[in-house]
Amino acid sequence: MPRVWDVPVRDWTRVHDARLAAEGAAALAGLDQRRTAAAALVATELATNLLKHAEGGRLLAEVVPAPAPSQEGGQSRVVQLAAIDHGPGIGDVPAALRDGFSTTGSLGAGLGTCRRLADDFALHSTPGRGTVAVARLGAAPRGADAVPGARGHGPEPSVPTPDEGGAPASVPGTGGERPTPAPAGGRERFAPLAGVRAGGLNIPYGGAEHSGDAWAWARAGDAVTLMLADGLGHGPEAARASTAAVTALHLCAHLSPADVLRRLHDALRGTRGAAVSLARLDLSTGRLRFAGIGNVGARLRTGGTWRHLLARPGIVGVHRPTTLREEEADWTGDPLLVLHTDGLPSRWAPPPGAGLPAADPAVTAAVTIRDASSPARPVRDDTAVAVLTPTPPELP
Repeated sequence: MPRVWDVPVRDWTRVHDARLAAEGAAALAGLDQRRTAAAALVATELATNLLKHAEGGRLLAEVVPAPAPSQEGGQSRVVQLAAIDHGPGIGDVPAALRDGFSTTGSLGAGLGTCRRLADDFALHSTPGRGTVAVARLGAAPRGADAVPGARGHGPEPSVPTPDEGGAPASVPGTGGERPTPAPAGGRERFAPLAGVRAGGLNIPYGGAEHSGDAWAWARAGDAVTLMLADGLGHGPEAARASTAAVTALHLCAHLSPADVLRRLHDALRGTRGAAVSLARLDLSTGRLRFAGIGNVGARLRTGGTWRHLLARPGIVGVHRPTTLREEEADWTGDPLLVLHTDGLPSRWAPPPGAGLPAADPAVTAAVTIRDASSPARPVRDDTAVAVLTPTPPELP
């Protein structure tokens, strides 16, 4: 079930809690001692920054799918650490990412350390609205010495301009991948292609350990399917329903969204059921197909214009509509897909044009949640946002 550590960072005692959360997520992900230490240090630095520069915020630690398929065609799982605040924002993001930069008289190693230790690190900040930082850490790459002070993996990230439309910093992961013939006696291998990245953020209601929402992506050939499931209600039974949907998705990702929903309906019988939305992107044709049942919202941006993708009423596993209609759209014109559960306010709408950052999907998800809520208006249910974005041109 989706285990999320949600740490409200309001005083210095919570920095230790953030470190423990990262260590718990690292244990769940099976990271070794060195990568666990790296995750703990990143969490410590992010939590410290929340207190020093934003008068507090929240740190979320969870184990998530890697943002893109592995070279073997499977799907690795990584620790994701997200720091979110409603603080004053960062006026000079490039300077803040440099080692030695400090506005408080410290050594100024915080964000630079996070960037070096994480496999992916992305930052988005808007003066007057707050900052989002996301770090992902997996098993150490072969030959890497992933301990505090070690050099990070991959080239330096780009950084955004500090306005609402700026793209966040991002460090490479691989893009989507194209199958190639399997070696004799071996399983199918995959070679990179220009593709997409998937990511998300999940916040349990009331600080619970498990969320009734779950997101996942799966790949079949040149197609990638992104799914967001919202188990009915919240708590362990809701989490059991959404987890069953994730498990079933990986068994039928080769099917169309409507056919996947039919399979999920059977798989979720005996659970509370769930609202589910799915989008399948065929990278060879550039066409997106969508279908959904229940109140998981879907918004697609193409050419700077947002459109609703409509789901049918019902509950997967309990009541499925007789017919399932699929919507289709071209994946072009700076595309961005956002799926969200009903934990967001009912009147939430994406900003016009390119108001959401698109370089890292988890940052986009975090900015969506941050800007739809506030410390005085917390989320009212389990809340999850899943995002599909093109691989940025600076990434391989």
